[in-house]
Amino acid sequence: MIARRTLLASAAALPFAAKAATPDHPLLRRPWADVVAAARGQTVFWNAWGGDDRTNGFIAWANDRVTERYGFRIQHVRLRDTAEAVARVVAEKAAGRTEGGSVDLIWINGPNFLAMKDAGLLFGPFVDRLPNARLIDREGKPATVTDFTVPVDGLASPWRMAQIVYVYDSATVKDPPRTIPAMLAWARANPGRLAHPTVRNFLGATFLKQALYELTPDPSLLARPVTDDGFGPATAPLWAWYDALRPHLWRQGRQFPENGPAQRTLMNDGEIDIMISFNPSEASTAIANGQLPPSVRTYVLAGGTIGNASFVAIPFNAAHQAAAMVLADFLLSPEAQAHGQDPRVMGNFTVLALDRLAPEDRARFERLPRGAATLTNAELGRPLPEPHPSWMTRITAEWERRVSR
Repeated sequence: MIARRTLLASAAALPFAAKAATPDHPLLRRPWADVVAAARGQTVFWNAWGGDDRTNGFIAWANDRVTERYGFRIQHVRLRDTAEAVARVVAEKAAGRTEGGSVDLIWINGPNFLAMKDAGLLFGPFVDRLPNARLIDREGKPATVTDFTVPVDGLASPWRMAQIVYVYDSATVKDPPRTIPAMLAWARANPGRLAHPTVRNFLGATFLKQALYELTPDPSLLARPVTDDGFGPATAPLWAWYDALRPHLWRQGRQFPENGPAQRTLMNDGEIDIMISFNPSEASTAIANGQLPPSVRTYVLAGGTIGNASFVAIPFNAAHQAAAMVLADFLLSPEAQAHGQDPRVMGNFTVLALDRLAPEDRARFERLPRGAATLTNAELGRPLPEPHPSWMTRITAEWERRVSR
């Protein structure tokens, strides 16, 4: 696997005459009915993280729907890291493969999106060609048009919302810590009962970014690209906090769960009492699926938590761009959005503006159950914006350096 910092450098170094991707592609000028007709018989190779059974199940459900409705199918290419798919596109461009690429659609965020956008590796802008794009809540949910502070510019389509929450077992934790300093105090009093995924995983990196928001002297710096001079002073309080926290983590901070599902298993097995999640409905969904005990509950920090949108993007050389566009549009349909928000499925909140939906489509969301462990929108509060992607890259590299000492 290519390291994220190497991938960013490799993509940025590619010789592109322009950064504007494919704005004049004939497919973008065709009537939507022609795009739908061109999609028939194609196979969309959707490269998406494969580490969560619930998301995998949703993609399988989407395949059944689009096969029946549009006559194409989805091949889920299960990734351990999005950088794997980006690396393939980078390699194909370097080899001169400008058509018939092996990646049709990528679930993408943050540093990987920035790398592909800057290197001109994305097809589009295509989002405003999607009929269901008019339903996106671009005003109320600005993360649907800005990914980690980077304008999406129609090169990626949102398909689900996320916000950091902390999941705890109320049978053993009566008053969970609601600030980052309080989390350190709690861990000291309860050694081994807190865990976070490895920072090589996006959720583990966000554990540190969330702490950075509260600890850094000037959080406004996080909205801008990191600088060599600014990184040290901005993150010094974070590393002081983390150095104090790490010995009190699960297994003394010598090992880390590989990802969110592995962390959830530790909680279900009774090894930890608090974990981090990027899905406000994860606890309720896991209770319903027997993956967490009924006593788990969810909370957010007093100062708010980071939120973002998940996007899908189409590489510039995708072999099946028509079907990829139709799939992106289907993911924005009220049917798919309501299915994904169902806590028995994924539990991810919708990217749509519900007041723009027809009454029968609004009813899909009104009928959804809200589990006992899911916070209301008022309790979640307005999410904090993601820092610029460069902060995640630098924090991950610095964490790697520190844990390998």
